[in-house]
Amino acid sequence: MPDAIHSYEPRAGHGLPHDPFNAIVGPRPIGWISSRAGNGNLNLAPYSFFNAFNYIPPIVGFASVGRKDSVRNIGETGEFVWNLVTRPLAEAMNQTCAAVPPEVSEFGLAGLTPVPSDLIAVPRVGESPVSFECRRTQIIELQGADGSRVGTWLVLGEVVKVHIAKALLKDGVYDTAAAGHVLRGGGPADYFSIGPNQLFRMRRPA
Repeated sequence: MPDAIHSYEPRAGHGLPHDPFNAIVGPRPIGWISSRAGNGNLNLAPYSFFNAFNYIPPIVGFASVGRKDSVRNIGETGEFVWNLVTRPLAEAMNQTCAAVPPEVSEFGLAGLTPVPSDLIAVPRVGESPVSFECRRTQIIELQGADGSRVGTWLVLGEVVKVHIAKALLKDGVYDTAAAGHVLRGGGPADYFSIGPNQLFRMRRPA
């Protein structure tokens, strides 16, 4: 049934009002990354391409389309913090998208509190209930299948300390639904939140 399937080659364009790739690979966790430049300037920015990649040691990563302040800062200092975006923090997170000069701290722009980390020199977002202190492991410029550089940098970091609000630990188990995670969707302004209604359980086969 060819009429029931829309197919396209990305290099030739998708032929739709909005690129569906981001909507299909989603919703995705938001990489709300705080970093510090070598000169001390603070930066806080959300990244749509973010996820976890390893258990032991725990490694997280985000991709920056263009070598933005976060990538430059982490290249200089080797440190960053991932901060969880929850529904009450969605508007503040959106404020940190603003295109401002490197010397302007998005913490102040969004009315957020920089709280000192324990093991690294980059502060975490005080209002966020979960934060990961990270040390850079790799910064990789992505390439196409033909080997051409695409101008996007993947930043990977080992999580060296985790901070979790105790209210989100129920009998010692992190309660994802109660945290109210905000996830990035695919439309121009689409975000999602999750709660108990989205929860179902499956046990792996023995």
